[in-house]
Amino acid sequence: MKLLQWFKESKYTVVFTGAGMSTESGLPDFRSSQNGLWKKKDPTKIASTKALNENVEEFIEFYRMRVLGVKEFQPHKGHYILAKWEELGLIKSIITQNVDGFHQLAGSQKVAELHGTLQKLYCQSCKKEFSSEEYINQEYYCECGGILRPAIVLFGETLPQDAFQMAYEESKKADLFIVLGSSLSVSPANQFP
Repeated sequence: MKLLQWFKESKYTVVFTGAGMSTESGLPDFRSSQNGLWKKKDPTKIASTKALNENVEEFIEFYRMRVLGVKEFQPHKGHYILAKWEELGLIKSIITQNVDGFHQLAGSQKVAELHGTLQKLYCQSCKKEFSSEEYINQEYYCECGGILRPAIVLFGETLPQDAFQMAYEESKKADLFIVLGSSLSVSPANQFP
C-alpha cells in the first residue's frame, strides 16, 4: 500500500484537516449545497466584524447555536487515530481549518487552528478569555461591559498570527503532507499543501 510506504519513508508528516473531519462527527459545514450554513444565512450579516458591531443579537444567537452544536457532538474515530499517530510519532502536527476543537479533545497536542476555536470566548473590549460555557449559560457580556465573542476568525479579520506561523513552519518541514476533509478552496489555508 502506497500510503504505508510513504509513512515509513517520511521523517516529518503533517496532516491538514478541513470541514470533512467535522461533518463526519455530525457538524454541518459552511459551503455544501444541501446543508451548508451559508446556504441558509448570509455570512456577512452574522459572521463578520460588522455583524459583531452592528447586529449583535443575531451574531450572538448564531454563535450560541454553533457552540451548542459543537457541544452536542464529539470527536470521531479519525480524530482519535490522528492523536494516536501523533503520540507514536507518525505525524508531527495537525493544521486545521475547523473551529470545533475536536483534535485537542481527542488528545492531539500540536494543532494549528487557522480559524480559531468555538471552545473559547474572549471579551471584544478587554480581551479577557472565557470558556464557551458562558454562551451556553446565556452570558454574553464581560464584567467590563464588552461583548463576549467566540475565539474564531470572523469575515473581515486576518488569521491568528501564531497559528498561521506554526502552519507555515510545519508545512516547510513536511516531507509528507496529508489532506483530510478539505476541498482546499479557502485561501490562504489552501496554500500550505
